[in-house]
Amino acid sequence: MASLGEENLPGTLAFMELAIQQAKLALDSLEVPVGCVIVEDGKLIATGRNRTTETRNATRHAEMEAIDVLLEQWQKNGLSKLEVAENFSKCSLYVTCEPCIMCAASLSILVKGFKCTGGIMATEAVSLLQRFYEQGNPNAPKPHRQSVQQVLH
Repeated sequence: MASLGEENLPGTLAFMELAIQQAKLALDSLEVPVGCVIVEDGKLIATGRNRTTETRNATRHAEMEAIDVLLEQWQKNGLSKLEVAENFSKCSLYVTCEPCIMCAASLSILVKGFKCTGGIMATEAVSLLQRFYEQGNPNAPKPHRQSVQQVLH
């Protein structure tokens, strides 16, 4: 995946804003607010947002959603595995939160030796996460054990 240079900062901010918009869509759907966009040659080619609750599938993270859009599109176009790997190596991925181990492993399989730049629009991304956790997660499973406060009283 391409790396960030000073000359790319305006475009990077624009694509990060699109990733933030995807995260907001996730938050509106009561999902953990993480959004992702994939860009090739300065053009948006895929988006994704967390959909784990909606799909009842813990693997449906924003990165996986965006990657799957491209895999499906490229497979329909008849690209080989080698061509898919070559295409991914030309892309840049913008995500509002550091990828988890599952997503990072998937990315490392798709693209050998990709570079990362962190902290871009971090304040906005963290603010969305704070809003999610402050409101509570109505979809979280109910605890089966007593809380410490219940045990002490």
